[in-house]
Amino acid sequence: MRIRVTILLYFFLLQTYVLAQSKVSGRVLDQKGITLPGVNIFIKGTYDGATSDQSGYYSFETTEIGDQILVFKLMGFKTQELALNPLLNSQDLAPVRLIEEITEMNAVTISAGSMEASDEKKAVILRPLDIVTTPSAMGDIMGAFQTLPGTSTVGNDGRLFVRGGDASEVGIYIDGMRVGNAYGTTAGNVPTRTRFNPNLFKGTFFSTGGYSAEYGQALSSALALNTKDLSLRSQGDLSLMSVGGGYSHTLANEKYSLTVSANVFDLTPYQEIVKQDFDWERAPFSYDFELSGQQKLKKGGLLKVLARTETGGMQLWQPIPGSDERGILINLKNSYSYAQTNWRKAFENGWALFGGISYSHNFDDVTYDSLQLERRNDLIHLKGTAIKDFSDRISTKTGIEYFTHSYEETLIRADLSRDFEEKEIYFFSEWDWYLSRKFVLRGGLRGGASKLAEEEWLDPRISLAFKLSEFGQFSLAGGKFHQLPVDNFRVLNRNLGNSESNHLILNYLYQKEGITFRAEAFYKSYDDLVTFESYPQNPINLKNLGFGFAKGFDLFLRDRETIKNTDYWITYSFVDSERKFNQFTSRVQPDFAPRHNFSVVAKHFIVNMKSQIGASFSFNDGYTYTDPNSTGEMNSKTKSFQSLSISWSYLPRPNLIIHLAVSNAFGRDNVFGYSYATKPNEAGVYESIPQGQVAPRFLFLGVFLTLSKDKNANQLNNL
Repeated sequence: MRIRVTILLYFFLLQTYVLAQSKVSGRVLDQKGITLPGVNIFIKGTYDGATSDQSGYYSFETTEIGDQILVFKLMGFKTQELALNPLLNSQDLAPVRLIEEITEMNAVTISAGSMEASDEKKAVILRPLDIVTTPSAMGDIMGAFQTLPGTSTVGNDGRLFVRGGDASEVGIYIDGMRVGNAYGTTAGNVPTRTRFNPNLFKGTFFSTGGYSAEYGQALSSALALNTKDLSLRSQGDLSLMSVGGGYSHTLANEKYSLTVSANVFDLTPYQEIVKQDFDWERAPFSYDFELSGQQKLKKGGLLKVLARTETGGMQLWQPIPGSDERGILINLKNSYSYAQTNWRKAFENGWALFGGISYSHNFDDVTYDSLQLERRNDLIHLKGTAIKDFSDRISTKTGIEYFTHSYEETLIRADLSRDFEEKEIYFFSEWDWYLSRKFVLRGGLRGGASKLAEEEWLDPRISLAFKLSEFGQFSLAGGKFHQLPVDNFRVLNRNLGNSESNHLILNYLYQKEGITFRAEAFYKSYDDLVTFESYPQNPINLKNLGFGFAKGFDLFLRDRETIKNTDYWITYSFVDSERKFNQFTSRVQPDFAPRHNFSVVAKHFIVNMKSQIGASFSFNDGYTYTDPNSTGEMNSKTKSFQSLSISWSYLPRPNLIIHLAVSNAFGRDNVFGYSYATKPNEAGVYESIPQGQVAPRFLFLGVFLTLSKDKNANQLNNL
C-alpha cells in the first residue's frame, strides 16, 4: 500500500512540474528609448505570446521549457529574436529595442532640386502622357517642362532655360547616356524642338539644381529621360498631322520588343493654308527614321538599343534693320544621327551593374548671304556604374565615364578650317545613409579631367531630407558644378577652362494622393564664365573672366483630386539673376532670365463626349535687351509675355484619337527683343526690327490610328 501511494504521489508531482507555467515579461522600445505599443511578442513555433501595451509592457505565461526563441514583430521595424535559455522560471527580461525597417514605401526621399516622373517613383510630376497633352507643348518635351517651376519661357528659342541659366547649361541624357545636339538646328528667331518623341520614354528625372553626382558638365540642370523596358503588345501606329505624318510598327512578346518608325514633317502645305509672318524661301522640313529594341537576356538583365537618323532644312529671308530690301537669305541644311546601347542586370548578391555606349553626330551646312559654313560635331560617351544596397540603410552608386568629342568649322569658299578634339574622363561616387525613416543623408563626389583644357576638378555634393509628417518633408541640397564652354567658343580659344557654379537649395514638399505642393528657395553663384570682345561682331579675346549669381524661389501645386475628372497645376518662379558674361562689360540681367514666370495648365475629361479639353496659360514680365540709342547695357525691357493655348482630344473609337491644339490662341503680339542696325541713320538713330512671335499662333491637328489584333489598343498604351 505504501509503495502504491508513493508511486501515485510521484506521478502527481511530475505532472505538476510539467504543466507548471512560466511567466515572461518585459518592455519594448525603439532606438531612441520611446515605448512601442502594439508589438507582437511570441515564442517561436508556438501560440504563446502577447501584444505590448501603451507603455510598451508585455507579459504572458507559457508551459514551454528549455531553450526557446522569443520573437518581436511590428510593422515598420525589423523583426528581432531573443534567445531564452533556459525557460524554466518566470523571467523579467531587459528592455528590447527594435530597429526601424526602411523601405521605398516609408522612407523619406531627397526632393531638393529634383522632380521625378515614372511609375516607380512616388513624386510623379510629368508622365509622357502629360507631355503630349499639355496644350502649349505641341508634343514637344521641352514645351511641357517649360510649365514647371524653375524654368523660363523664351518663346523665340524653344530650348530649356533653368533658374537664370542659359539653355546650354542643361545636360540631357537618355538612359543615363549624354545626348549631343539634342535640339534641332535652327535659324535666329525660329524656335527649335527636341529631336526625340515622348512616346519613347517611360519616365523623366528633371533637376532644377543640386543634382546627383552621376551627372556633370551642366551648370544649371540635368534632364534624364528613361526609355521603356518592353512594349506591351504588337501593334502599328499611323499618324496624320497638319505638319506631316508617320508610321510606327511594334513587334513584342514577353522576351523582346522592337519598334521601327519613320516620319515626314513639312511646313510648306501648312504655310499655304495658315499664313505666317515668316518670309520663307523654303519652309522647314525633316525626315527621320528610328529604331528602338529591348531584349530580356537568358541569365537575367535587359539589353536596350536605340538608333535615330534624321535630315532636314529651311531657307529663310532675314530682314535687316534700316533696310527696305528683303534681307539676307539663310539656307540651312542639317543631318543628325544618334545611337546607343545599354545593358543592366541585378545580381542575387545585391549588386546591380549598368554599362552603356552612345554616339551623337551632327552636321550643319549653313549659307548666310555669301558666307558658307560647315559644322561637324561628334560625341562618344562610354559609361559603367555599379549600385549596391549594403542594407536598408546604406546604398551606393559608383561609376566611371569617358568622352571623346570633336568639333570642326569650315568656311568653304575661303578654304579656312578650325577644329578641336577633346578627351574627358570622370569618376563619381554617391552614398545614401538612411539614419531613420525620417532622415536621409546623401553625399556625392564627382571628379573630372580634360585633356584639351589640361584641367582637373573635383565637385563635392550633399543632400539631406527630413520627414516632418506623413505627407510633408524638408530637403536641403548643395554642391559644386563645372562645365566646359560651348563648342563655338572653345574652337576660338582651346585654352578656355571650366566655368563653375555653386548651388544651395532649400525645399519643402507636401504630397498625398492626388495633390502635390512644392516650395523651393535657391541660390547659385557663377565664376569663370566666358567673356569676349566683339570686333565688329565676331568674338575675340575670349577668357574665363565672367561671374554672377541667380537667386529666387519656386512654387508648384498640382491637384488631381479636388475637381472630378480634372487635373491642373500652377507654377510661379521668381528669379533674380545677374552675370558678367559674353560681350558685356558689367553685370547684367540676361535676356533669357525674366524675373517673374507664371503658368497654369488644366485638363478636364468629359466622359460622355469621350473627350479631354485642356488649356495652358504662360506669363513672364518681359525680356531685357540693349538699346544702343540709350546709354548702358541691358538698359531696356520688352512688355510682358502672355500666351493662352487650348486643346481638344477626342476618342471616337478605342483605337482612334483625334487631337487639336492652338497655341497663343488670342494671337498676342509677343516681343522678345530687338535687332538694331550696326550704324546710326542720318538722324543719329539706330533703327531696329522687333524679334517677335512671327507666327502669331500655331494650329496642330493630328489623327492617330492604331492597328492591332484586339482593335482596342491605341497610342496611349505607349505613354
